[in-house]
Order: sequence, then C-alpha cells, then structure tokens
Amino acid sequence: MSAVVKLKTQGAPAAPAATVAHLPLAPAPFRRAARIARDLTARVLPPLVTLVLLLVVWQVAFSGGTSALPAPSVVWAESADLLLHPFYVHGTQDIGLGWRVLTSLERVAYGYGLAAVVGVLVGAVLGQSVWMMRGFDPLFQVLRTVPPLAWLPISLAAFMDSRPSAIFVIFITAIWPIIINTAAGVRNIPQDYRNVARVLRLNQVEFFVRIMVPAAAPYIFSGLRIGVGLSWLAIVAAEMLTGGVGIGFFIWDAWNSSRLSDIIVALLYIGMIGFVLDRLVALIGRVVTRGTAEG
Repeated sequence: MSAVVKLKTQGAPAAPAATVAHLPLAPAPFRRAARIARDLTARVLPPLVTLVLLLVVWQVAFSGGTSALPAPSVVWAESADLLLHPFYVHGTQDIGLGWRVLTSLERVAYGYGLAAVVGVLVGAVLGQSVWMMRGFDPLFQVLRTVPPLAWLPISLAAFMDSRPSAIFVIFITAIWPIIINTAAGVRNIPQDYRNVARVLRLNQVEFFVRIMVPAAAPYIFSGLRIGVGLSWLAIVAAEMLTGGVGIGFFIWDAWNSSRLSDIIVALLYIGMIGFVLDRLVALIGRVVTRGTAEG
C-alpha cells in the first residue's frame, strides 16, 4: 500500500511555484528626495512645534491688561517693521536692525579674528611644554572668569575711543577658551605622530601645519565655538555702554524709551545671529576635521 502511494506521489504533477509580485522601485531621484524630505521634517518639525507651543503659552500668560510684559500679538503690532524692514535708513541713528547687527558683526569679526589667530598660536606654543602650561594655566583660569564689562574701563582708558575698546573687550573675552583648548589638543597629540615628524625631519613650521593643526583640530574648534559665543555676548554688553549704532546700544536706547516690544525683537535678532555664528564655526570644524569635531 505504501509503495502504491509512493508511486502515485511521484507520478503526480508538481504544483506550480507561488509567484511573488515585485513592485517596481521608485527612481533614484525620487527616493533621494523622499529621504531629504524625511530628514528635514525630523529636524524642522520638533523645534517648530515647540516654538508654537511657547508662543501660545506666552500669549495666554501675558494677555491680561495688568501684564508688565507684552504678549506676542502686542510685539507684532508695535514692532513688526523691525522684522519686515531690517535695512531701512531714515537718519544717522534711525536705521534698521539689520544695519545695527552688521555693525556689531564687524566689530566681532575684528576682535574674534584676532583672538582666534593669537589664541591658536599661543596655545600651540604652550601645549608643547608641560612646565609652561603649568605656569600659565592658573593665570588663564583667573582671567577667563572676568566678565566682559569689567574689561571695558581698562580698554577705554587705554584706547580713548569706544570702537577699539569694544574690539579689545571681544578679544580679551574670547581668547582664553581658544588658548586653553588648543593647548589641551596639542598635549594630546599621539607620540607616534611626533615620532613620524622626527623621522621625516620636519621643521617647526612643517610640524605645526602638517601634524599639530590636523591632530589638534577637534580641540581647537571646540575652543573657537566657545569663543565665538563669548564674542557675541561681549559686543552686545559693551555696546550698551559705549553707544554707537550697534544692536547693544539699540537695546539700551529702547529701554530708556520704554519700548519693550523693540527690546524683545532685538533679543530675537541676537539669538538668531548667535545661533548662526555657532553653526558656522561648527560647520567649518566638521569640514576641516572631516567630521571628527563635535557638531
């Protein structure tokens, strides 16, 4: 009986194999566009939702007639022109916030650029000597804790002019984290790199350019990111006392005129510019270090 069943099973025609339907894949450009859209949504949607929620809470909390601070609707009604027309010019002092921000950024460029060059060079020299770093590190730690405005009277007495005084305040505020981080990066260069430099008989300039800067770049750009943030903070504080047409003096003048809505708009400008400066230095760091620097 079993043999008959076996023969019947062998002689039976094989069942057709199940076919799986393959859907056509989307073209590569569409897949790439979909991936970019998903990435943008993941990056943009959470902060956008958070911003909307904060505005709603702000509006509800300060909508009463007895509120000391203006609600977002009041800020828009009173100071929308500062946002919509940032580059108008109606006189020496009556200019848009865009021009004021550019004036402040020019001072930051001078002070921060000088601090970056001097800080990296000094940090590179100090980082190669343990004894020099031990001697100077306590001094750096003391000076870096001095608030920016505390340097302003000294700079005004030395330069007798508000513009170089503000630049000096930016320089002296931003240079310390750059020096400290650069020195730390140089100290952490692997000994194998130094041995390679000796084998290749690199001079000091070649060692600095080809070995030291690439190896210490993540540390250097960490210091540069901290320095650019401190520079932007320092110029806003310094301009409140030195005057001129910068964003800091605009805030002080608006306070004296009881224009709280203008102050809030100026704070928005300050925060956005500070964020852009930090992202810009971080982007340069990722390009230079090929992604090893923190983003």
